[in-house]
Amino acid sequence: MIILDKHVSVLREEAISYLNIRPEGTYVDMTLGGGGHSAEILKRLTSGRLFACDQDLYAIKRAKEVLEPSENVVYIHDNFRHIRDQLAQHDVQSVDGFLFDLGVSSFQFDIPERGFSYQFDARLDMRMNEDSSLTAYEIVNTYKEKALADVMFRYGEEPYARMIARKIVDQRLISPIETTFELVDIIKTALPTKVLRQKGHPAKRVFQALRIAVNDELGALEQALNDAITMLRPKGRIVTITFHSLEDRICKHIFQKWATIELPKNVAIISHEKPILNILTKRVVIPSEAEILANNRAHSAKLRAVEKRG
Repeated sequence: MIILDKHVSVLREEAISYLNIRPEGTYVDMTLGGGGHSAEILKRLTSGRLFACDQDLYAIKRAKEVLEPSENVVYIHDNFRHIRDQLAQHDVQSVDGFLFDLGVSSFQFDIPERGFSYQFDARLDMRMNEDSSLTAYEIVNTYKEKALADVMFRYGEEPYARMIARKIVDQRLISPIETTFELVDIIKTALPTKVLRQKGHPAKRVFQALRIAVNDELGALEQALNDAITMLRPKGRIVTITFHSLEDRICKHIFQKWATIELPKNVAIISHEKPILNILTKRVVIPSEAEILANNRAHSAKLRAVEKRG
């Protein structure tokens, strides 16, 4: 296995600042990844606890090698959509802060065998949890043409989704599409020349769409965010870091829903009800130019933060 084992946590200082960590508090890193954010949280805890969650077992093994041994940290190998049940097993019903650093960790892209990247030739996989049954190979080779197009358009916002789906179906009638490079070649044949000449990789949207579908990333995020809000203690905070518009839109809408009291239109009502959340980031926080220069993968990152009202 080839491992280019490098992961740089994006917006690390900003995320830790917005979490406003209490030394005795309970915190959950919903996406442990390379452990960069968790390391900063642990530095600020005394009697508090950190629950470090990741559905990728390799990420947990790697983070354990990076993080200093500590009695303050508990590792959870599971999808963060199950965080309520996982915390209940440790008699935790309320939390002071949740951190979501969404998307794919750098090392997941950089391990060719994981099949996440269009830069390496490998079997189509894209599972964050390698125990899961659904792979990108199965989607590409078994989904009907319309379902394939829907995945690419919905999760990748790919304007040529129908044309690409048609090419995929034509090719798999000849032989299965097994590798990332095979899929890249098919995508290229489906796109107009003017698109192929544009900046950026022509397969980027399709690979994003397949990864999201394989891991049900958006469904898991919506469930986990709502659970996190209900488990948050007064003055507790949630910080999210997203890397594409679909994730950011979910975070924005859920936060707005919990930070707003809906009243009937055209009815004179004085409401004494208070919204659950206070939005701390009226505008999204983005990386500095210096951070982007140092880490190109930070260029699309957006940070949002909310606090539960007391």
